[in-house]
Formats: sequence, structure tokens, C-alpha cells
Amino acid sequence: MTTIRLRNSASRKVEDFTPADPARIGMYVCGPTVYDRAHLGNARPAVVADVLFRLLRHEYGAEHVKYVRNITDIDDKINARAAETGRDIRAITDETAQWYKDDMAALGNLAPSEEPRATDYVGQMIAMIEELIAKGVAYAAEGHVLFEVAKYPDYGQLSGRSLDDMIAGARVEVAPYKRDPMDFVLWKPSDADTPGWDSPWGRGRPGWHIECSAMARDLLGDSFDIHMGGMDLQFPHHENEIAQSKCACGPDSFARVWIHNEMLQVEGRKMSKSLGNFFTVRDLLDQGIPGEVIRYVFLMTHYSKPMDWTAEKANGAFEQIKWLDKIIRDHPPTDPPEWFVQVLADDLNTGGAIGALQDVADEGDPGALAAAANLLGLREVGSRILFKEEKFDAVFVLGTDRTMEHGAVARAVGDKWQALRKARNFEAADSLRASAKEAGVELRAVPSGAVVELSMVVDGTKLEALK
Repeated sequence: MTTIRLRNSASRKVEDFTPADPARIGMYVCGPTVYDRAHLGNARPAVVADVLFRLLRHEYGAEHVKYVRNITDIDDKINARAAETGRDIRAITDETAQWYKDDMAALGNLAPSEEPRATDYVGQMIAMIEELIAKGVAYAAEGHVLFEVAKYPDYGQLSGRSLDDMIAGARVEVAPYKRDPMDFVLWKPSDADTPGWDSPWGRGRPGWHIECSAMARDLLGDSFDIHMGGMDLQFPHHENEIAQSKCACGPDSFARVWIHNEMLQVEGRKMSKSLGNFFTVRDLLDQGIPGEVIRYVFLMTHYSKPMDWTAEKANGAFEQIKWLDKIIRDHPPTDPPEWFVQVLADDLNTGGAIGALQDVADEGDPGALAAAANLLGLREVGSRILFKEEKFDAVFVLGTDRTMEHGAVARAVGDKWQALRKARNFEAADSLRASAKEAGVELRAVPSGAVVELSMVVDGTKLEALK
């Protein structure tokens, strides 16, 4: 059996992974809050977790690995979206949860063993909160229940933050019912217009952190092997999970290994709507970028390093996926070479593993190459893809019967806008975008180039002046 080594955030070391019970390996991954489409950054922890899930199944057997990824469908952002749109909360969360599942599947991710929804586990959350109160580490106040951080001396060890850093990082709410500003909410009251459940503390809803602790405990037990998520969740979310879970279940309970992936950038900059470089997974799929190309770009960078999505990487991935598909499309997977598994098992070295695919191909066994691709999650999608020859740097013109009339001008405006953005002249780019919108043209960024959408009414005179 190959030794799997993982970077444990709790110890800050790369360690040999030894499951508590090889016949019952449990991993928990913080999933989506379902109020909108998943953006590229949301997809990275799902891809990282999927690679580990595949590796663990390969080494220990699929029947011995349980992967839980929750769906947060109790959240103030969801409530706000419902108020904004007038739609029913359940309709929003059902739709958005399905979007997430579809988009993650399009990236080649296997379905988790369990996908619990928070709304189905409120009873377990209430029971856990009652335990924490009974043990003297939580208290009720004005319809709220709060965890008393001072009662857990090890608080902050996962993130390694000082008290001052934690207060600043958590942007703590100072409230009169708190004994200390660091105390965090386990339960909060709901008004008549907000979803709520009956509890010993009145009608209300759980805090975010207790949701994951209760679902993980119910589905994986008091102790399990691996907890994963983005680095942005390490504090305060994961820190709070640890505190409440260990106080409820014992000092040796909860996750034994913590794995955090770093954040994502686009063309060297933080992804941001204000910069025009914010993309959902569905945006890229709808622009014709295959899911396995997106996944391949993710795998090029080690999960512990910041990842930069660029058009150059996407184009390189596109060529590599075409090469891979050409070799394996008619060959069922056999077994990946043991040396290849060892490369991947070294702290999920996905960059090294995709680089080693050429070496596997050179050994002349397409079935082994297919198995190696399968271990990386590139096989299932790659075997179905109908490849197109274009690169991802075109300006697309979409939409209406006015496309022929105004398409050439809109294309020129899109080129001009993109040139301004590449030159980092964002003020001029924003001005041009606003003027284009007045003329009936919507400009949106894609990984390289721009999408030009024509409305049904285009002011040709205004548009012509923008060329």
C-alpha cells in the first residue's frame, strides 16, 4: 500500500496519514451556502477534496471511505436573497443546490457519500447546544445562545492567531448580551419574517458554526479522520467548530487531520466583481471551456499555494486534454502505475501527477494512462468531450437579431474595452463599459477577451462613437 502524506494544518507539518480505522475512513468538507452560483474559488476545495477522495478509495477501497460535504441552507444571505427576489427560500436553496451539484459534476467531481442539508439537522444542533450549556461552556442570553470562548483554553491553536488578530479577523460583534466580544453565536432569535425553529431558547435558528459540527458528528461520529476547506474558513469557522465539538465530545474528538487549500486569483489579481474578473463555474462552461480544462488548470497548482487562473493556462490545459483524450478514449482503465500513485500521494502533488502523465504514456499502456487520468478525475469527462479547435481568447457576440447589424462595431468596442483592462486602465474601461451599456451593449469579461451582449434596442449612433 502506498503511504499517503498530507499537510496537516493543525501540526503545520506534512505527515504520514494513518486512519484511525482503515475500514471506516471519514472526511468532511465544508460545502456551499446555497444562494447563488458557485464561483471559481468555491470550486477549488471541491476539486482538492475529490482528488483525495479518489486516492483514498484507490488505496483503501471505495466501500471504506465516507465523504461528507454539507449544504448550508440556513443563512442570512439566503434570507436576504429571498427578501430581494420575493421567492420562497426553499425554492432558492433547492435550485441553487442543484446548480452547485451540476457544476461540480461538470468539473469531474464524484458525488460525495453524503450531502446533508442544514435544515434537516436542526434537531441535532439544538441537542448539541444543550450539551454545551450543560457543560458550562455556553450560555443563553436574550434569545441567543453563545459559546464562551474563555472556557476553551486551546482556542486559536489551529490558525495560530493571537487574541488581537482573532478579534480583528473575526470582525466580532460587540453586543450587550455577550460576556466577551469573542463569544460566538450558537443560536439566535428569528422574527416573524425569518425562518425559525422552536427551541428551549425560543423560536430561532442555528449559527453557522454549529451546523457543521452537528452534521459531521451525526454522519461521521464524534471523531473522524480528515476535515477540509478553503483557507478562508480556517478562522473563525473551523476554529469555532473545533472549540464547540471538543467541548461537547471530548478533547480527543473531532477531526484528526485538517487540510486547507489556498485562494484563487484571475490573471494575477484577486477575483472581484469591481475588477470585472469575477467568474462563476457556469460562466466558463457557458463560454465553451470544457469542465476538464477548468479542472486541469486547478490541478496544475498545489492546493497549498495560491492558484492563478489565466487564459494561457487554460489554452495549455486544452491542448493537454486533447492529447490525453486521443490516447485513452477507446481504452478502459486498468491500474495506474504504482510510481504514479506515489507521486500523487505525496501531499496530493497534482502538479507533479499531471506532469507525469506523459511518462505514463511513454510506457505504452493506454489502460494504465486511463487509470492515471481517472485517479486525477480527468477520465470521466475526457471520455465524453467533443473537442472544438478554438482557443479561449475570442470576443463572442451573443444574443439578438441585431447581431448582424451591429456585431462588427460591438466587437470593436469589446476589443477596445479588453485592451484598456489589460493595460490596467480600469477607470477608462469602466467608463467605456458604462457608455456601451447606454448604447444597448453589455460588456462582460471572460478568462481572456470579452463577451458582448446586444440588447434588443441598440443605439447605433452611440455605439459607433465608442469604436
